[in-house]
Amino acid sequence: MQTDSQENVLCNTEYDVLQKVIVCSPAHMKIGKIINETQKHYETENIDSEIATKQHDGFVQVLKEHDIEVMEVLPQSHLHEQVFTRDIGFCIGKTLFTAMMGDKIRLPEVGQLKEVLHEQGIEYKSFAQDSIEGGDVIVDGDKVWVGVSDRTTFEAIDALRALLPNYQVIELPIAERILHLDCAFNCISPELALVYPKAFTDLDLQKLKKHYQLIEVNDEEQFTLGTNVLSIGDKKIISLPENNEVNKQLRGLGFEVIEVEFNEIIKSGGSFRCCTLPLVRT
Repeated sequence: MQTDSQENVLCNTEYDVLQKVIVCSPAHMKIGKIINETQKHYETENIDSEIATKQHDGFVQVLKEHDIEVMEVLPQSHLHEQVFTRDIGFCIGKTLFTAMMGDKIRLPEVGQLKEVLHEQGIEYKSFAQDSIEGGDVIVDGDKVWVGVSDRTTFEAIDALRALLPNYQVIELPIAERILHLDCAFNCISPELALVYPKAFTDLDLQKLKKHYQLIEVNDEEQFTLGTNVLSIGDKKIISLPENNEVNKQLRGLGFEVIEVEFNEIIKSGGSFRCCTLPLVRT
């Protein structure tokens, strides 16, 4: 196993130039056991895995066209949520943590990730204290925003804080119906962040306003995961075509918005950020 983690893992923000990322095909994606509010909405309709795979292939192609190295976890037929690689790990600086999943049905996904990391010689730390998922962890320099949700506990945040003495680990409780922090908040530059205000208390919104100019996402575009964009660097952001207002605001602020069809995948409660585990941003 290689020991120079700087070459393999380096993520200081959510918006530096993305160079290496882990994804997984939604080939076996379906709504089985309901594990979030979005899935409940689409339970009867369910997911067409062929359409989802085609859309995911298009997304991966866009990443490759922007010179991003894409590593893939092999999808397993019994793991229906594997496409959401963000949840199973998170990078802070030069450290890659594998997550402790809050829902037991997703625990085997972490094992699949570890196999890929071993094969590639990428070092990692296993987070073993209480449950914490990568969708609740948002990194911006020396600040690490962590959502308190059904999947990430106060105890896990305290444990993370102890592991990161040189960072400000800031907890952000989110509304119960919101799955992860990145479904309601996302940093897109040192000064700007997308936010769904109704997910937070007034006090926590004021906390965010001290750090960022907030681009507010409305109810309709929160349902289509308007905050769950993927920044790939140089003010380029991948976003859903359906989120017209979000995209309009981003373009008005000088961002290049790359619209990619993903409406089949979001039926399971995640979008572009959820479907990527960045390893290197520079």
